[in-house]
Amino acid sequence: MTVQDPNQPASGEKILPKEPLDLPKEPVDLPREPLDLPKLENKEHEKVKHQNKIETILEWTAPGRPFRKRGRQYYLTSLLIAFLVEIILFLFSQYLLMLVILSFLFVAFTLVTVAPSNFKYRISSEGVTIQDHFFLWQELYDFYFKKREGVDVVHIRTHSFLPGEMTLTLGEIDREHIKSALLPYLPYREIIKPTFMDKSADWLTRNFPLEKETK
Repeated sequence: MTVQDPNQPASGEKILPKEPLDLPKEPVDLPREPLDLPKLENKEHEKVKHQNKIETILEWTAPGRPFRKRGRQYYLTSLLIAFLVEIILFLFSQYLLMLVILSFLFVAFTLVTVAPSNFKYRISSEGVTIQDHFFLWQELYDFYFKKREGVDVVHIRTHSFLPGEMTLTLGEIDREHIKSALLPYLPYREIIKPTFMDKSADWLTRNFPLEKETK
């Protein structure tokens, strides 16, 4: 009886190749100094820095509202008209409206007597700042120019009902400077259709001026 060697393959059995053993390799010397990683080019770096920076496009100081000094005739004519209206309201026993007229006259005289303080206006890459109030570009709708009391004013309308519209007096800034600063962010409305109140105010000013225009 013969004993088969365990290291010898059985008859009819295929011999598969043995996989090579993972012998430990010689240690590799790693670089002790840090590798020089590729840096951004100067132009790309400046571009990223520019995108994260808030730029001031235009900044100026001007009165908070259009103002023009009135003469003595303006006050006398206003008092005469208010007195006639008060008599008519008194005859119809409209005492509450009489108080409203007097209040309106007081506010009107105050606005034409007290000069407005100067406001600081600023147009930046993020929005518009009026004194301590800031509005993002997403909150604004469009803009247009108008003359009030002989002063150029830019009107900026908002998406929300309040404030609805804000006015910025230009002061010594030219219209074209304001337009070039706002056009990249807001559409410019060249023609504004006057409302009923605007038409009524213009008609009263032309036909019943409170004082004569001085040239």
